[in-house]
Amino acid sequence: MIKLLFVCHGNICRSPMAEFVMKDLVQKAGLAEQFHIESAATSTEEIGCSVYQPARNKLAEHGIRCDGKTARQLRRADYKTWDLLIGMDRANLRNMERICGGDPLGKLRLLMSFAGSSREVADPWYTGDFDATWRDVLKGCEGLLKTLEQEGRLTR
Repeated sequence: MIKLLFVCHGNICRSPMAEFVMKDLVQKAGLAEQFHIESAATSTEEIGCSVYQPARNKLAEHGIRCDGKTARQLRRADYKTWDLLIGMDRANLRNMERICGGDPLGKLRLLMSFAGSSREVADPWYTGDFDATWRDVLKGCEGLLKTLEQEGRLTR
């Protein structure tokens, strides 16, 4: 079982979009039983809140539902539980490292690194551009799935 935790600042836009996009990709690839996928926040600002409506709408445009998802905060213990903790931007990574007490096993990664880019996924809470966020999240998740396949971590 591959355990993936997507992380952003509030866990109401980017990280839940990545969580549900990745769940959709692995389901369509017939690999869902090989994964456990969730998302979390580095802050406490939105804990318990549902996915932000424009993010829900963007997912729904692509036939993806995120019903029941509420924001939760990353905990130090998550570092032991998850195989990869994937941040959306460098500020997320810094906060993830602080919360987790470091990254001795190299589990903390930037989503776009799986798409061969050092770019960050822009926060649509501030940009208002959910289309750009969708494209980046999809590209990053597709790259992540391809990376896991190339590493031989998936059984077909």
